Amino acid sequence: MERESVVFDVEAVLDPRVQDSFGATVSGLKPDTEGDVIGREQWKAIHERRAAGTSVSALAREFDLDRKTVRACLRQSAWAPYRREKGVLTVLDAHRTWLVERAAQVNYSARILYQELRTQRGFAGSYETVKLAVRPLRAEACLAGLTQRRFETAPGEQAQVDWGQVSVRIGEQRTKVHIFVMTLGYSRRGYAEGFMHERMAELLAAHERAFAHFGGRCECLLYDRMRTVVLGTLTGADGQRRPRLNTTFAAFADHWGFTPRLCQPYRAQTKGKVESGVKYVKRNFVPGRSFVDLEDFNQQLMRWQAEIADLRIHGTTHQRPIDRFAQEAAALVPTAGQASFLQAMVRSRVVGEDWLVSIDANRYSVPFGLIGQTVEVVRVGGSWQIRHRGRLVAEHAVLAGRAQLSVCPEHGPGAAMRTARQRHAGPAASTRGGDGLRPASDDLAVEVRDLALYDHLFHTGVVHNRQEGA
Repeated sequence: MERESVVFDVEAVLDPRVQDSFGATVSGLKPDTEGDVIGREQWKAIHERRAAGTSVSALAREFDLDRKTVRACLRQSAWAPYRREKGVLTVLDAHRTWLVERAAQVNYSARILYQELRTQRGFAGSYETVKLAVRPLRAEACLAGLTQRRFETAPGEQAQVDWGQVSVRIGEQRTKVHIFVMTLGYSRRGYAEGFMHERMAELLAAHERAFAHFGGRCECLLYDRMRTVVLGTLTGADGQRRPRLNTTFAAFADHWGFTPRLCQPYRAQTKGKVESGVKYVKRNFVPGRSFVDLEDFNQQLMRWQAEIADLRIHGTTHQRPIDRFAQEAAALVPTAGQASFLQAMVRSRVVGEDWLVSIDANRYSVPFGLIGQTVEVVRVGGSWQIRHRGRLVAEHAVLAGRAQLSVCPEHGPGAAMRTARQRHAGPAASTRGGDGLRPASDDLAVEVRDLALYDHLFHTGVVHNRQEGA
């Protein structure tokens, strides 16, 4: 597998002066000797201040050191890094393996490690001891991050996914737009789209449009730990903790057949290709542009991708993404013939006392007689179809935003009363009410309740009254 190095001056990183800044001369796991390790610059400053006539006690106070440490420093004719004597045990030796493993998981926080050592492992040492022990571990991680090698993937093997946020002018005001970016690992060709939110519905819709844009999908998709993808961790039978995927997202991945992969904790740089893609959109597409609305934003973004992003010479591959995509396209798994997950997914809902069902944070009416019953909801194009026992009982246009209502008057208790009056009128009565509303069927007949209970639904500005045939 080809691997391409990230360009860094490694010798400069290993320069002793740089090591000093990383704390590379600090004792790794030392006895509880607060402040007894002196770096090169501090050693030099102590000697200069002593030569100027400063007393040992004053130096100890100034540099927050023990006087014995200052005297030992002054006895040294040249600075030398600390070297622990072999065979000397320390209070942290019993916890060495745990500390090295746990430090990376808490982002090298000495405070967290100290708290866990005290409460979980019976550690009796000081916070300073833990802090000194963590410094070289953190320095080693920083050095590893600087010298890491970029992992190159084969065509169709992996794509990376992320969100970015930009503030742009839409109409007369500044608006935050959330940009979804999917970048193919081999060709570096990307797909970007703007949304007003980063909720599950937007995430899944963006995936499906990205698949359509590329004409297929990769075997694996790489994510950071966004909550729409992963909810936390689970402990397996072997005691190992593993990520717990969001159940809806897991079903989505299974529907399309790809394998979700997660970045290591605190290592989002492993998702560097898409991180670069997000930055590229922010720096190259956004500046100097204004937009009429979100649709205009995405139309301009699509043109920019086709005319600029796909045709640029990529800084890492030194090729145009559209040219490398010609090699990658054949390796993608085709998706054109597969049904949309959003439209294929059947959702069960229990009808509330207000004869409404909740779908994606909005509420939609069903016939009054179905209160307490379970109905099935499926999306077909731009509409929600609601069925009870296989029979279509309601259909609503999908509402944008959240906390909105879509109520059909023929679903309410008033329609039930009209139906009852028609039933008492005998067989000669019309099968349709004078106002054109459909009567409720026998299995939906219920006790007629006081209409005042529901009057507020028809007198609020957020209700979308929809007449039959609208």
